[in-house]
Amino acid sequence: MSPEQLREADLHAYVDRQLDARRMDEVRELLATMPELARAAQAYDAQKLAVHSAFDPVLQEPLPARFVHRAAAAPGSRWIVVAIGCLALGMALGWWARGERAVDWRPQIAHQAAIAHAVYVPEVRHPVEVTGNEEAHLVRWLSKRLGASVRAPRLTSLGYELLGGRLLPEQGRPSAQFMYQDANGRRLTLYVSTDVQNRETAFRYAREGDLHVFYWIDRTLGYALAGDVGKDQMLRLARVVYEQLNP
Repeated sequence: MSPEQLREADLHAYVDRQLDARRMDEVRELLATMPELARAAQAYDAQKLAVHSAFDPVLQEPLPARFVHRAAAAPGSRWIVVAIGCLALGMALGWWARGERAVDWRPQIAHQAAIAHAVYVPEVRHPVEVTGNEEAHLVRWLSKRLGASVRAPRLTSLGYELLGGRLLPEQGRPSAQFMYQDANGRRLTLYVSTDVQNRETAFRYAREGDLHVFYWIDRTLGYALAGDVGKDQMLRLARVVYEQLNP
């Protein structure tokens, strides 16, 4: 497939997983060579996730009893109930779109960190490429591949040991993931990105499903700590990591 053959509709269908398997592979291969389009696809995916996260709970709520009773008593009641549901969804989406530009729903680094966390944290036998027992080698290897000095923060005081780390691809650039685990088997991941689009360096928070993500930018690297151990605990952990990496 050439770039000229990729239509906007194909990009949306790719994000929604509506293409057949062959077409999905073609679009995926094309996006791997076109960072701008790949970022657009990620933005569409982020928007879709944000809408679901914000409004799925609303869709699952029962209609107010007064609407149901009135609709049931009216001619064509089935269609009235459907119309009420559509109107409610339309109003909710309209309100969300009204404030979309003012709110950073899904920062790219937070989203990428959450995806990497979800993929590798469940792994039992191969959660990392290089174990924490080879920390010095791991840090040297990742620093060389990322082209910048990286470090594995110490979280022993908070009950987490370095399990190890791995190299990850991100829009044609290398990124890295350090994984930590406590005595109960709960895991955290620190995502280190070299594809820094956001120039805002402030320490920030994002929610990705059940994951809490704290992220920040330091010169040419972006960092995102992800975990599902509770926001307050994650904040304590993130502060320790931030202070070690940004003394």
